[in-house]
Amino acid sequence: MANPADQSSLLRLLLAASGKHDALKPFLEEVLPEARVLLPAGALAVVRSNPPKWELQGGSGMTERDVPTDLVADAMDRDGLATIGDAAAASLGDGYALAARRVSDTAALAQFAEALAAAVKSVGGRQHRERRIRRLETILEITHAWRQTNSMEALLKAMAEAATELLQADRASIFLWDRPHKELVARPALGVKGNELRIPDDSGIVGQVIRTLEPRRVGGGMGDEGIDRQVDQATGYTTRTILCVPLLTPGGKCLGAFEALNKRGGQFTEEDERGLTELAAHAAVALQNTQEFEELLTKHQQMVEQAAQGLQLIGESPAIEALRSTVRRIADTDLAILILGDNGTGKEVVARSIHYQSRRRDQPFIAVNCAALAETLLESELFGHEKGAFTDARESRAGKFELASGGTLFLDEIGDMSPGGQAKLLRVLEDKTVVRVGGSTPIHTEVRILAATNQDLGAMVRAKKFREDLFFRLNVVSLELPPLRERGE
Repeated sequence: MANPADQSSLLRLLLAASGKHDALKPFLEEVLPEARVLLPAGALAVVRSNPPKWELQGGSGMTERDVPTDLVADAMDRDGLATIGDAAAASLGDGYALAARRVSDTAALAQFAEALAAAVKSVGGRQHRERRIRRLETILEITHAWRQTNSMEALLKAMAEAATELLQADRASIFLWDRPHKELVARPALGVKGNELRIPDDSGIVGQVIRTLEPRRVGGGMGDEGIDRQVDQATGYTTRTILCVPLLTPGGKCLGAFEALNKRGGQFTEEDERGLTELAAHAAVALQNTQEFEELLTKHQQMVEQAAQGLQLIGESPAIEALRSTVRRIADTDLAILILGDNGTGKEVVARSIHYQSRRRDQPFIAVNCAALAETLLESELFGHEKGAFTDARESRAGKFELASGGTLFLDEIGDMSPGGQAKLLRVLEDKTVVRVGGSTPIHTEVRILAATNQDLGAMVRAKKFREDLFFRLNVVSLELPPLRERGE
């Protein structure tokens, strides 16, 4: 029988150890061997309920296989002490229980269990807070990475991978709600052709979640009612446990559901539910932003298509047919092109047609009328300026080269550019960098140059009115537009 001194030693042991440890396992590793001597007991263990089994949290002289599970279950049901022969068990609360073998003083064991329950709650609370902090840090890292992608497929895959890692689950899927068709679309859906599974929006656990907007945990020791076995048949996968939470935007709109399957080593817990709910809140924002981006991208692509279709060269003459053929052939190159023709023959239309038939079609097309640029404004207009570079420079501004980066810069009426402007333009074409007026930092530019004129640049070169080196830079390919009278309209 434990004497008062031993009981006092047990309490001091629990008090000291519970203040020292932030995790349950090392706390129990310190406490149980000494408690086993002081009680005394032949063996001690602390287990946690994780239906359908009991998980050993710590033991001294007792393995998981030795735990008297029926006795432990009885103690949990009573929320107190249960004994049979020299074996005993006591509930510690929150799903934990103390199991003991070869105990002679059950009263001392009950007192120890009461004190141990308080210590387990204290240490477990700190452990839970630490886990929650780590989980939130993990979620922040994960969601930061999500913000770097605008691809829906890549985002859905990343979300599924994050959930499986965070929850220690076998699989995870996002179910997007296709309201017009009253369907839920699972992506990714492993084992399904096309990696996409469609089910009615009123079926299974997911259907319940989007209707009630409440999380659901199913399977394990919690029953498997509601698990859709038809989905298992379609995927060739056996579902044992499910955790499913709604995908709710900050405005309360339900986008669908986030589902994790088959918790490794047991069933999904309340902590898992909180974790997936937090992850789903970030996922809903990322999905909404990506959907909006893809909608904008689709609209932009439609506008590009419409622009490309609307830029047609009018005329049926052989000269126009030959011009159309040449434009199609050279459009997707990066060659500089000089477009020649009288005023009103459609030089800018040809330039835009080249741009919209090229791989740069989704990037900017910037047109500059060189004839309208005074010498004093040309450098600022083409290359940009920094704040305070001149009297009216109240803020920094990018030039046309920067604005056209990745796309096409169309220099119309290039023959009217001043000699000083020609020299500066040549330097940029050679170096592929610009320096803003008032600045000193070189800025890399990657643009395709199209130029146009109604003048004879060859004659201007011979007359020393246009730089020969710039002419050869611009005149890699030349297109001559036939006069309107020769187009056969």
